[in-house]
Amino acid sequence: MSVETTFGIIKPDAVRAGHIGHVLTRIQAEGFRIRGMKLAHLTPAQAAGFYHVHDGKPFFKGLIEFMTSGPCVLLAFERENAIQHWRGVMGKTNPADADQGTLRKELGTELSRNAVHGSDATDTAAFEVGYFFNGAFELLD
Repeated sequence: MSVETTFGIIKPDAVRAGHIGHVLTRIQAEGFRIRGMKLAHLTPAQAAGFYHVHDGKPFFKGLIEFMTSGPCVLLAFERENAIQHWRGVMGKTNPADADQGTLRKELGTELSRNAVHGSDATDTAAFEVGYFFNGAFELLD
């Protein structure tokens, strides 16, 4: 199995609640190598571009409002099987349905306030990393 890069966000709800350190510690404990990280307060245009696949869906406007409601932490990180592993660490999208020990179960409060984001496939990860890092994370060797 080869090393894979994925993308994650510590969302505004988790940042506001002071959970940055907890999430970063978990990322490292799970064997990920952080390749890029930045704190950002997304503009509506940035959030809409990032979540463009959801444009037109009933929750899109609320998602953009939430993701621009405060700073978030943008991350590029790697390990073997990174995408699938990170999705397991995060847990199901709805914290109420997430397994014990997952970040969303521990830190999420509801479906639309679920603490963290992660890429769901290799092509999505490539888009998401490129959207916020423009390849600059490769400089963190």
